[in-house]
This record gives sequence, C-alpha cells and structure tokens, in this order.
Amino acid sequence: MKTSFTKIVRNEINEKKRMDKNRAFVRDCFISGGVISNPRRTYHLEFTLDESNADRLMKILTIFELRPKKIARGGHFVVYLKEADEIADVLKIIRANKSLLALEEMRVEKAIANNINRKVNFETANLTKTVDAAQSQIDAIKFIAKTTGLSVLSAPLEKVARLRLENENLSMAEIGELLEPPISKSGVNHRLRKLCKIAENMKASEMK
Repeated sequence: MKTSFTKIVRNEINEKKRMDKNRAFVRDCFISGGVISNPRRTYHLEFTLDESNADRLMKILTIFELRPKKIARGGHFVVYLKEADEIADVLKIIRANKSLLALEEMRVEKAIANNINRKVNFETANLTKTVDAAQSQIDAIKFIAKTTGLSVLSAPLEKVARLRLENENLSMAEIGELLEPPISKSGVNHRLRKLCKIAENMKASEMK
C-alpha cells in the first residue's frame, strides 16, 4: 500500500516536472519567435521556428488541448492559433499574467462594442423598415384619394386613411390612440394593409 501510494506521488511529481518543462519550451518559443496581433483588430498568435522545434511545439500545444496549425513561410515554419480562447490559454501556459489580463479586458471591450453595433444596426434596420412601410401606406392612400376619393371607403378605413395622411410621422400605435374609439396597433395595421390591398387591386384594374 505504501509502495503504491509512493508511486502515485512520484508519478504526480514527474508529471508536474514534465508539464513545467513543456511550459518552459512554449515560453522560450514565444520569446524567440512569437508574435500576437492587436486583439482590438483580430486574434492571431504565431511562432516562427525551424521545422524540428515547430513539430515539437505542435505536439506540446496539443497536450495542452489546443489546436495549432502549421505552415511553411520563407524557409521557416509558422505555428499559429486564431481563436481568442486558445491565445488566452497560451498566455496562461507561459504565465504571461499581465498580458492575459490585458487581453481579457480587450475581449470584453470588443464584445461590448460589437453588441452595441448589433443593437444599433438592428434598430436602424427596424426604423428603415418602419419608414418604408409608412411611405408605402401613404402612397397607397394618395393613389386611392386621387383615383376615386377616400369617401368611397368604409368609415373605419376612411378614418385611418385620413389620419395617416394628416400625421405621416406618427406610429400605428399613436394613430390608433387618435381614433374614436381608440384601437390597438394591430388594428391600425390591419386597416392599413387593407388600404394597400385596395390600391393594388385598383392599379391592377387600370392595367387591364
């Protein structure tokens, strides 16, 4: 029992020594030929080495559960990683703690900026869609007014049509609040869709 436990302890110590040796090799490779791109722009870490050291580095990084790639460039070999998480892991391996902290801060800043941009783009797209839809509704109502007059419409449709023409910048919800009695946004949308359909049918009839 004692011999077995002693063996376990020795194996653990040997494994630690082996991993420390691997860490030291990765660190030496980075010092001699490592480059990290500016994380604010892109994620890229590479080591420029001779073939023998490149192969050894590939093997060691795989032991650390990373997925490096290797290419030949200008008589040397380049081992590289392009995932932010894996680059962070390399910094942990070589114990570049300050650089790791800086990388994580940049990743957070980049994530926040990307999230803000996505929200702005989404809201801009929705606004554009809303403006385009409102203009289509106004164009349809104007066509009906010019062709037959709005008085030929049913009372509910005529009320919505006139309110839309008189208040081009209002939302459908705001138009609904101006009606007597007030109706929901979906109710206004339903009536405006009917008006657009009427205009489409009138245009189709003119073309026959």
